[in-house]
Amino acid sequence: MPVILAIESSCDETSAAVYADGKMLSNIIANQTIHEAYGGVVPELASRVHQQNIIPAVQQAISNAKVSKNDIDAVAFTRGPGLLGSLLVGVSFAKAFALAQNLPLIEVNHMQAHILAHFIDEPKPTFPFLCLTVSGGHTQIVLVKDYFDMEVIGHTQDDAAGEAMDKTSKILGLPYPGGPLIDKYARQGNPNAYQFPEPQIPGYNFSFSGLKTAILYFIQKNEAAAPGFVQNNMADICASVEKRIVTILLNKLTKAALDYGIKDVALAGGVSANTGLRQGLHELGNKYNWNTFVPKMEYCTDNAAMIAIAGYYKFLQKDFTDQHVAPLARMPF
Repeated sequence: MPVILAIESSCDETSAAVYADGKMLSNIIANQTIHEAYGGVVPELASRVHQQNIIPAVQQAISNAKVSKNDIDAVAFTRGPGLLGSLLVGVSFAKAFALAQNLPLIEVNHMQAHILAHFIDEPKPTFPFLCLTVSGGHTQIVLVKDYFDMEVIGHTQDDAAGEAMDKTSKILGLPYPGGPLIDKYARQGNPNAYQFPEPQIPGYNFSFSGLKTAILYFIQKNEAAAPGFVQNNMADICASVEKRIVTILLNKLTKAALDYGIKDVALAGGVSANTGLRQGLHELGNKYNWNTFVPKMEYCTDNAAMIAIAGYYKFLQKDFTDQHVAPLARMPF
C-alpha cells in the first residue's frame, strides 16, 4: 500500500500527516494563537505563521510515523478552498518536496476531504450517504455517491453556521475562537430560556444572517434594560443560541434524508465538534433508525489526516497533478 504524506494549510492550522498500510500513522496540527488578539483570522499573519510551522510539522509527522522521506510514495495537499496566502505556503512546500524526491503530486479539495475523513477509521458509511459539512466558512448538505462523486444539494445563502457562532460570541464579549466557548457555556445552561427565530428558507438551503441580527438586537435590548444581563445569563444565552443553530441544521438535514430515503447520515467540518450538534444527530438516528457517523474530534477541525485519506483514494485512481498546479481560494466541489 502507498505511503502518503499530506499537507493542510487552508486557514490557520498547519498540519501534516502520514497514511500507510490502512492506518493513519501520524497527524500533526500546529495551531495559531496570534489571531486571538484580533478576534478572527488575519490572512497575512496566518500565511507568515504557516511558513514558520510547515517544516517542523512535516518533520514531526514523518518522525512520528516511523518512516523516512524515501519511503513516501506521493504528496497530497490542499489546493483549495481557503485563504490564498495560507494555501500558497502548503502548495509550494508540497511541490518542492515532491520535486526533490521525484514523487507524484495529489491535489485535494478541502471540503471533499472533510467528508472523506469518515473513511479513516471504522465504522464507515455506505454509499450513497448524506453529509452535513459545517465550518466557519461553509455549511452544506452533500449527497455522497462515491469517494469523488459528490453533489451539494443544500448550502448557506449568507453566513455559515460556524461564522454565526463566532459572531455571536463576539457580541457576547467572548474571546476568539468563540465556537468552543459557546459549546462550553451551553452545557451549563437552559436551551429553552430564550427563543430565537428559525429562518424559513426553501429547499435544503440555510441562512444565518437574520439569526445573527436577531441575537444582536436581543442582547442590545436586554443589556440596555438590565446592565450585566449578558454576564448574568451567559450559560442560558449560549444554550439557547446553540439550540437554534443546531435545530436549523438538523431540520434541513432531516428533510433531505427523508426526501432521498437515505439511512446513512454523517457530520463533518469544524462545527461537527459541537456537543449539541453531535447529540442531536444521535437522537435523530435513534428516531429514524439512521446509521449516524461523526469523525473523531481530531478529524473534525482542519487537519492533514483528512487530506491523506483523500490522497490515498486518488492515488489508487492514479489521479495526479503536475508542478504547474496553483492554489485556488475558491474551488469547485
